[in-house]
Amino acid sequence: MQILMRTGFHAKLFFLCLSLLFSPALLAADPIWIDVRTADEYNSGHVSEAVNIPYTEIAESISGLTGDKDAPIYVYCRSGRRSGVAKETLEGLGYTQVVNVGGIGEAMKKHSTESVLETVQ
Repeated sequence: MQILMRTGFHAKLFFLCLSLLFSPALLAADPIWIDVRTADEYNSGHVSEAVNIPYTEIAESISGLTGDKDAPIYVYCRSGRRSGVAKETLEGLGYTQVVNVGGIGEAMKKHSTESVLETVQ
């Protein structure tokens, strides 16, 4: 009888753990891609999911995009310098998951790699 009770308990615990593991609220959020170059540079080509917020406007504009300070945010520019400034600005505002992807070439590679991984999963 005790074995059956323990087995039932473990089964319930197992299914509880599975439900928590695959809960949509706990799954990693898709990153927010921000191109911090000028509008002209953005219009010449950008990561498909990226929004354009020039690095000089990032502090004023980020709250219109997300108020979640723990949201994953990827910033990029032409070479990585302006996205580095944008990253520092966002971190100064309390954003905790900001990644300076670097230049547009690195951003395109990272985005395509993540898209492939997303398709496989």
